Amino acid sequence: MHSATILSVLAAAILGLVSAQSTGVPVTGILGNASVVEDNPPGVIYTATLPAKSFFDPQDPRGNIKGSVSAVANSNGIGVAFSVDFSNFPTSGGPFLYHIHAFPVTADGNCNNTLGHLDPYERGETPACDSKLPQTCQVGDLSGKHGAINTSVAGDSYNANYVDNYPSTLPGIGAFFGNRSITVHFANTTRITCANFTLTGSSVGSSPSTNTTGSPTSSTPAQFTGDGNRNAASMLALMTITGLIFFL
Repeated sequence: MHSATILSVLAAAILGLVSAQSTGVPVTGILGNASVVEDNPPGVIYTATLPAKSFFDPQDPRGNIKGSVSAVANSNGIGVAFSVDFSNFPTSGGPFLYHIHAFPVTADGNCNNTLGHLDPYERGETPACDSKLPQTCQVGDLSGKHGAINTSVAGDSYNANYVDNYPSTLPGIGAFFGNRSITVHFANTTRITCANFTLTGSSVGSSPSTNTTGSPTSSTPAQFTGDGNRNAASMLALMTITGLIFFL
């Protein structure tokens, strides 16, 4: 009788775990939701300027998408103000996506070497970011949180200004993007172009604090595969429960 009760509980646990993987419950990272970064160095500016030639089609007579992404920490250290200025988009293939990627562009300009999105909480790319719950999205998924670029509405130029509370200009934490890159994609996620962030300005004499809230502590570019890790953890849990059933 006792064993039967335990088996019933374990079976319910398995069903609950499987159900949780397939419901509409908001997705979060293996390490939880992204934290608001509250001690960004005020006035520090990073800019990523797109190159003259497209990675996707270097021979395109129209040239590359033009423009840049600039980011500066708010004066109170909370959040980063982004300024996005793009133009000369491809004539088809949108809406266009753009993200902060985990690695910088290599010297040969190969955008594939930027690897995946900045994702210190190991959330993964699927399901898609819910812009109403930005804390549950990948830190680097800027277009997921703030909108893709629909040139049929915006025309051939796109300008956006917004504050994102989750990326950081503070070196030493996983949300830091100053040593990473921006990548622009077609709607099917094919990479069109990319550029490295570089330090382009800072306040003189600013002395940022070091009591960072939240983000995993590494500013070294790292590749996170949230979906794979989450699925592996689920499989491990299922295998553990199944093993207990057979043991009983």
